[in-house]
Amino acid sequence: MSPVRHSYSHSVPDNEQTAAVSPSGCLSGFVLPPLTVLTVGCLLVFYVSRLGDPTLYISEAPPSVQTFSSVISPIFTPEVQHWGGQIVIWAATAGVDPNLAATVMQIESCGDPLARSRAGAIGLFQVMPFHFDALDNPYDPATNAARGLTYLRKALERADGKYSLALAGYNGGIGVVGRSESLWASETRRYVYWGEGIYADALSGQAESPRLQEWLAAGGASLCQQAHQRLGLQP
Repeated sequence: MSPVRHSYSHSVPDNEQTAAVSPSGCLSGFVLPPLTVLTVGCLLVFYVSRLGDPTLYISEAPPSVQTFSSVISPIFTPEVQHWGGQIVIWAATAGVDPNLAATVMQIESCGDPLARSRAGAIGLFQVMPFHFDALDNPYDPATNAARGLTYLRKALERADGKYSLALAGYNGGIGVVGRSESLWASETRRYVYWGEGIYADALSGQAESPRLQEWLAAGGASLCQQAHQRLGLQP
């Protein structure tokens, strides 16, 4: 629905003495006090006995590892669902949540690979021409997705993972991420309103999105009608 006005900024020493295992399974030592050895030994037996229990190690997973859905939410329109499998692949390559990628596609082009805005933004993710290399075909879906979602990832990084700010950065340029919302263009504020609501509905597991329905009623339906015809989907 709105052009993407962003730009890249291409931017312990071993102890010589040993311990023996007692028949009870607890350790007894030659040097350490018997009570200490007994306590340590019992703890070792406890942990070894639970090696196969995955719940023991849940907290050890690196906090930076994120698990994304392998499918997009059913809330998105048929035109976006048409690209569902590719969105998952493109999003994984860029390192973003496929439902966030689908949200951006929804409000940018509704899945129309030939969409072009009055400002010159191109394709599925409405990427401005200066983001493409000389030999790129900006209307190629995979190329368009690579450029658009790479920028979305940069916006997320600048926004410390806050997706509402990342959406603002995608629409208004990454520079807006650090500015007060009162300084955002009205278009960017509307973009974030639609995007954060649709994405939240996608994450909630709902079958339908009230915010998406609101977006369609506000003018998105005409964009989706054009996409539907371009994709040759059945009525």
